[in-house]
Order: sequence, then C-alpha cells, then structure tokens
Amino acid sequence: HIAVAFDTDAPTKRHIEYPAYKAQRSAIPENLITSIPQVYELLEALRIKVFTVDGFEADDIIGTISRCADELDFKTYMVTTDKDFSQLVSEKTYFYKLSAHNEKIEIMGVPEIKDKWQVSRIDQVTDILGLWGDSSDNIPGVTGIGEKTAQKLITQFGSIENLVANTDQLKGKQKENLENETEQALLSKRLATIDRHVPIPVDFDGMKRQSPNLDKLKAIFTDLEFDRLGKRIIGEEFSVNQESSVSTSLRTIKDVKYDYRIADTIETRESLIKKLKSQQAFCLDCETTGLDPKTAKLVGIAFSFKSGTGFYVPIPNTEVNAQSALQEFRPLLEDESIGKVNHNLKFDLAVLKWHGITVRGKLFDTMLAHQLIFPDLRHNLDFLAKTYLSYSPISYSNLTQDSQMDLLQIPIQRIAEYASEDADITWQLYEFFKDLISEKELSRVFYEVECPLVPVLVEIESNGVKLDSQALVSFSSDLKDELFDKETEIYRLARMQFNIDSPKQLGEVLFDHLKLAESPRKTKTGQYKTDAKVLESLAPNHQIAQQLLEFREVRRLKNTYVDTLPKAIFERTQRIHTEYDQAFVATGRIQSHSPNLQNIPIRTKRGKEIRKAFIPRSDEYVLLSADYSQIELRIIAELSGDENLITAFEVGLDIHTETASKVFQVPYDQVNEEMRRQAKMVNFGIVYGISAFGLAQRLGIRRGDAQQIIDRYFNQFPKIRNYMDDIVEFARNKGYVQTMTGRRRHLPDVNSANVTMRNSAERNAINSPIQGSSADLIKLAMSAIYQEFTSKKLKTRMILQVHDELLFDMWKSEEETVVPIVQDKMQTAIPMSVPLKVDIGIGHNWLEAH
Repeated sequence: HIAVAFDTDAPTKRHIEYPAYKAQRSAIPENLITSIPQVYELLEALRIKVFTVDGFEADDIIGTISRCADELDFKTYMVTTDKDFSQLVSEKTYFYKLSAHNEKIEIMGVPEIKDKWQVSRIDQVTDILGLWGDSSDNIPGVTGIGEKTAQKLITQFGSIENLVANTDQLKGKQKENLENETEQALLSKRLATIDRHVPIPVDFDGMKRQSPNLDKLKAIFTDLEFDRLGKRIIGEEFSVNQESSVSTSLRTIKDVKYDYRIADTIETRESLIKKLKSQQAFCLDCETTGLDPKTAKLVGIAFSFKSGTGFYVPIPNTEVNAQSALQEFRPLLEDESIGKVNHNLKFDLAVLKWHGITVRGKLFDTMLAHQLIFPDLRHNLDFLAKTYLSYSPISYSNLTQDSQMDLLQIPIQRIAEYASEDADITWQLYEFFKDLISEKELSRVFYEVECPLVPVLVEIESNGVKLDSQALVSFSSDLKDELFDKETEIYRLARMQFNIDSPKQLGEVLFDHLKLAESPRKTKTGQYKTDAKVLESLAPNHQIAQQLLEFREVRRLKNTYVDTLPKAIFERTQRIHTEYDQAFVATGRIQSHSPNLQNIPIRTKRGKEIRKAFIPRSDEYVLLSADYSQIELRIIAELSGDENLITAFEVGLDIHTETASKVFQVPYDQVNEEMRRQAKMVNFGIVYGISAFGLAQRLGIRRGDAQQIIDRYFNQFPKIRNYMDDIVEFARNKGYVQTMTGRRRHLPDVNSANVTMRNSAERNAINSPIQGSSADLIKLAMSAIYQEFTSKKLKTRMILQVHDELLFDMWKSEEETVVPIVQDKMQTAIPMSVPLKVDIGIGHNWLEAH
C-alpha cells in the first residue's frame, strides 16, 4: 500500500488557536507553487492515492492512516524529514527519514526514537517539543528551555502536566519562567501534537499499489525531461525527445575542440577589441569574487562570438590598473550598434555599472529567453548546456575546490578556461534560442518587453533610494513606548494582568471575565476564538478589542519594517538598493527583494510614517510618484470589449459607483457607500474569478445574496462573462493563455480530473492575461521613460517600481519636462481603446508624493 498526504490552504485548528503558528515562514516561492500541480499529475499517473483535508495538516492525515494501519497490524513507514513524526512511531510504524546530499537514510523504530529523544515513552516526544518549542513552526515553547533541558525535565517529571504541577521543586529563573508560561507550554504541546483522528475514510484497498499509467507517465517524464527516472520506472527503452533530452553521455571540455585564449597584454586586448568590433553581436561573461554587484570585485571578462571560441581578459587586482584595463573596453561595451549576449544579463550589467560602465546595444539574455519558452524548467547555465547542447561544463565548485578558495587565488589558466567555456556555451545557446523565440511567437515580449527592461532595472537598483534612518529609529522608540502604553491600557481595561500572546488567557479575559459577548465563538477544542476577525467584530463597542488590534499591528510594523529597513542601508551610498527579478513570477510581475520594498504599508497612520521616511537624495530633488489608476479593470475592459465598462472609463465615471448603479439598479447619484463597497469588491473579485462563496465571505452576506450580485453584474457587463468563458476554453484547447504582448502562462491542470486543481487553473486562466498585461504595460513604460530620460540627459532618476507605481528622484528644475514624459509613456506603452489614467504626485517624501 502507498499514499501521499498534502496540506491545503485552509487554516487548521492550530492556526485558529494560535494565529502566530507558522506565521514567520516566507511565502512559498512562485516556482515551487507552479511545480505542485505537476506533482499531483505525476501521482495520478503513478496511481498513488492522494489525501487532502481542509482544516488538517498532512501530518495529521499520516498520523490517522498510521493509527488505522497499527490497528490492522500493518508494518508502516512514514517517509518524511520532519522530526515531529517521531511521536507516531510504534512497534509496527517506522520513521523513514529522508536525507539530503546522498547521506544515509535513517529508518527509526521505537528504540531509536527513545534513544534520540532521551525518553522512556514515545508519547513524551510532544512534551519535549512543548518545552523546547519549534522555530520552524513558530511554536514558542518555554523561555530559556532548549532540547537538553527539556529532556532532563521530562525524564524527571514524566510530562509537562506533571512538571507544571510541581514547579515548587524547581529554582530560580527556570521556576519563574515555567510558572509564568504554563499556558504557553501546554499550548506548545497541543500545537506540536499530531491529530490521529482526522475524519477521513481510511480505505486500505484504495491505497494498494497499482501499475502506473505508462502512457501518461511517459508524457510527463518527456515533458519534464526526466530521462534517468523514466528509465528506472518505465525501462531502459524509455527516452525523452531528442530536442529536449539530457543525453546520458554528455560531452565535456575534454571531448571537444576549442580555442580559448587569454588576452592579458595591450597587444592581445587591442586585437580582441578589433575582432569584437567587427561582429554584429558578441557574448560577454563577468567573473567576480561575489554575488552582490555592489561589492563584488571584477576578476575578469570572457568573450565569445563563435562556437568553440573564447577570450578571457583578466582584470588587474589593483583599482588603478583595473580601471585602466576597463577603459580599453568601455567604447566597445557602450557601443549601441553591437549586440550583447549573456546569461543572467542583469548581474553582469550591474557589476559593470558599479565599475563605471553602462553596457549598451541590442541585448539577448539566454536565461530570460528560456524562462519565457519553458517557464517551469530550471534556467541555470549548467542545466541548459546539458539539456540543449549535450554538454557538461566545468562546475564552479570544481574550479574553487568546493569554495575553499576564491577566484583571486586560482591560476589564471584555469579561470580562463572556465570563463571562456561559459561565454562559449552562452553563445551556442543564443544561436539555438533566437530561432526558438521566433518559432514560439515570443519575439515581442522578449525583444520589446524583457530584454530592454534589463538595463532599466540595473539603473534603478544602482540609483537606490534614500532613507531617513534617524526618523525610523525615532519612530521605533515611539512604537516601543506605544506598545508599552497599549499593554498597560489593555491590562487596565481588563482589570488584570495576563499573557496577551496566549489565545487561551485572552479568551478567558474577554469572555469569562469581561463577558464581551453572549455567545462567543469557539474553536473545535472548545477554546474561545480571539483572532483578528473576532476582535474586529468587538472593536466598535469594546475599547479593549480595539487596543488589542492596535497592539498587534504596532508590533508587526516595528519588527517587520521600522527596525529592519535601516539595517539595509548600503554604507558607501547611504541608500537602500533593492534587487528586482523580472521573470520569476508566472504572470511576469516584477519582484523586489533584499529588501522587499513592494510591501511597504500605506493605509494606516503608522504605516504612512514608514513611507514618510523615504526621501529625495538631496534638497535639489523631490519625489515623484506615478501610479496607474484601476489598471486591471481597464485591461479587463480592453480584453473583453464590454461597452458598458469601456464607456464608464471613457466618460471618467467612478467605476465602482457606476458598477453599483448598474448592479443595484439605482441612479448614479443615489449610490451609497455600502453599495459602492460591495461593487468594488465585485469589480476586483471578478479579476480573480471569485465565486459566490468567496464574495459572501468578503462582504459578510449570505451566499445566495452574493450570487444575485454576481448574476446582476454579468447581466450588466455581459462581455466580461463571455471573456471569462472564452479564455478558459482557449486554455483548455491550447494549454496556455497569453497577455497582450504574447507572454504565455502554461496551465497543464486546466483539463485535470482533480476538481480543485482544475478550478485553480481556470482562475489563473482568467487572471493571468490581466495581471500579465498589466506587468507588460509597466515594463514597457519603464523602458520608454528610461530611454527618454537618457536621450535628454536628465538628472531625474527612476528609483522604485512598486506594483502599478513608479517612483522617481526628480530634480526640481526638470518638473515641467519630466511629468509629461512620465504621463505620456505610461499611458501609451500599449495602444488601447480604453483610456489609461496615471495619477501623479510630488512631495518631499514618498508619503507626500503618493
């Protein structure tokens, strides 16, 4: 028998009881999200039973199945890396612990678990976890107690319950912490305990191993290029398509003829420059001492313009000599008439930018090309070389002897061979991909949207944004005082002190002690609910609930932004230099990281103080914000061709008021705030394929009423319904959807038999052309603005891109020139029949400008 369990998006009882459960975890990477449906598809082809249950984690499902298997005397292996599964081990159930990096797999039974955890009974594992906590799940444990102390205490007292009942046997801080955090310890134990009674039908006949669907499996392995795995499961006769296969006998540098040379004299460099100047395009590849362009030293540059050839130019280690060598290549690198080819172009352009060189010319990034052609595959150079060239390049780890030395310590001949090979491979991939881009009808999005954006992002990143760090330090102190004041006020309103972070204690204070509600909602375990939704419902009539909400918000802002942003200031420039990824998100949206400046809050008073700290570079500058107004609604109007929606935008009506007028059948000037609120929710919900159930939840109304609103909406805007139906049908037939510029999003699950997966794919089919076109629009606008600023040699600089907004450091004297350029380029980036509106704001900080 075999089965696989998955988590779902629904909150579990752990999240309900303790809202901070797993709250510290980063968002799932987009490329991992897009891989999950492929895992489902593979399991379906392998005919392996899959379990998912809303409200329960995969751990709980496995715990339930293993309990049932125990009762039938089955021998069971739980395949995982999660230490929490230690609590489920029994005489017949084993922990099959997977290991990374080819380490030995561990299979642990009762003796091994007892020894590992130093317990006399398996059920004591949860007691140790309760005291120790679990940082990966954000389970707090008890202050000052680690793994060893937890084991010692449980050995002495047997359980947390017995321990907290006998704290008089303890001393000092340990006694104090346990007495103060008794509820937290018991809560932590509950959070760590796997539920073995999930309400699912455990039918072992349905879990019997079956022969896989070979046709489907072959198709999946071919699509994913799983050649070796295909041979293991299907047989040695299996082979993926020749075009996309990773050959089992890869060539290396030892097997091919090549001509790699070192240009380390004035004469050899002059000869190389002459050759490169005669080319229509050439490949360049920078070798550096690090991955941060701001601080990385440039060790050398490799060039190639013909398969099998490469030239390596070492850059001297001293600053003066390095600049001298670079100056020889500056005219060539800045020559707009010669194309430049690279893999991960933004990094190399950024390195050269920080060394004073702005690369120009028609650009071709093989990584971006592959991300557009095959978005769900890997995009590193090593993978592409093996996949498309049947070639295994020299690995960086071999070059540096597994990072025991940096590039400056490696003999120049070895670096030259490594770097020249990279440039040579990239050139060969360029020759392969340039035809494929055309064949796949991706020329417009690649050559007009993505490649021209690379130098724009390099410019934005190097410009950086200035932060008034002292203002944030002062604000942090204010927030600290405010947290103390709010904590004091909460205790005053409660007429007692308690642990504000304990949902159990908080619930008892609110509903047993203060009796704020006649019939308070409870969790499945019988504990009072104290999440944000509950507090928001109480806040209008009870000051303590409002204070609790504000306490939580203040602490979040302080920890996430106010205390963190000043640490991101780069000492040399005294600015924050975020980094952008332009093609990692399936819709094409630009992502900001290190730090992420796209989620700086603006709606709350305190959040506004954070934006207020973003300031111009000097007194001669101001900040200019340019923000698309309701861009996604305008794009859906364009894509659907709905006359009512287009007319509303053409005459400049408030779109949400107009929608409310039509949906609720009242005159435009009689629409009230509640009607407009509901219409706004529908307008934006439609973009994401919202259901009646989802709308009902958001508006707090009955499902039937929500369905009536949606029905009336589509009666008034019928072509939007037609667009949604047509685009889903297009996806079913083609397997993908596309934006106005031809960017494709592949949706392999749109025809899946799994209803959940199919519904998700259909929502993505509706939303992706809208979000993707919005992303393409602002990318085109950014490139057009950058080119215009450059040609006019303006001092104004683009410094941030945040969703539908661009932020500029504008030289005050250029306002009359800059504002019309920005407005025009943003409104005309993609010709549309629907008028685009750009809101312009100017101020002495980001808050004022926005």
